[in-house]
Amino acid sequence: MDFSKLKPEAFFDLGSFEHAALFTDCRWVWDGLTGIKGYLKQQLQGNISAVGCFRQPLPRTVVLWQGRIWREEFEFLGGDVTKATFRLQIQGEEVNDAVVLYAGSVLWDEQILLGPGSVVEPGALIQGPTIIGAHTEVRQGAYVRGNCIIGDRCVVGHTTEIKASIMLDDAKAGHFAYIGDSILGNATNLGAGTKLANLKIRAGAVRVKFGSDFIDTGLRKFGAILGDHAEIGCNAVTNPGTLLGKGCLVFPVTSVPSGYHEPQSIVR
Repeated sequence: MDFSKLKPEAFFDLGSFEHAALFTDCRWVWDGLTGIKGYLKQQLQGNISAVGCFRQPLPRTVVLWQGRIWREEFEFLGGDVTKATFRLQIQGEEVNDAVVLYAGSVLWDEQILLGPGSVVEPGALIQGPTIIGAHTEVRQGAYVRGNCIIGDRCVVGHTTEIKASIMLDDAKAGHFAYIGDSILGNATNLGAGTKLANLKIRAGAVRVKFGSDFIDTGLRKFGAILGDHAEIGCNAVTNPGTLLGKGCLVFPVTSVPSGYHEPQSIVR
């Protein structure tokens, strides 16, 4: 069997991903998940401590720009966050690299890094340790449960929950998704209602079916790996230990069998 198909580079182009070191020396692509906590412990330097409001909704909208907190003297000009066209005017200067925390959003602790141009909408809750990249949108009602690394130009959508997971650049989960112990590659997309199930009903570690072999991951919780540009249709569910190669397409309302699916596969 060609086990090189299960290495990170078979699923992701890591050339421009800021956190590519997560996958250094990984034997299997899912080993990136086991390294999240250690990586965050070493690399995370939170930038939201000056907000000074934790474990409760922010009483007013604040902006982080040029190392300080702005509570006034700014005006929203509009635009698309993930296309880096969302602009503010601050003291007469038009900018697209300010972090916006809307009133009603919740920061659970100080172990959170928000990249330039990122926006956190009302009702979203973010727990640390978490890194969120540049021009990423955390929409109303999203729940970021910690131990998450989210890249640039991503969307964590309305009532989407994510925990112990990685989203590479341009990955989007816009509506009603669950992302548990999973890795979403570059420019992947989850249709509304997608669930990446991460826990087997029966006890024991998740095993990955690869051809006629079964590989014990050693992980009690393991959701899915989505290679670059994979897309999942609305209301689909992936079973624990699902690996979708680059460019895979999953039809809506599908229960995706666990195991390895070749690149460009169509799952229905």
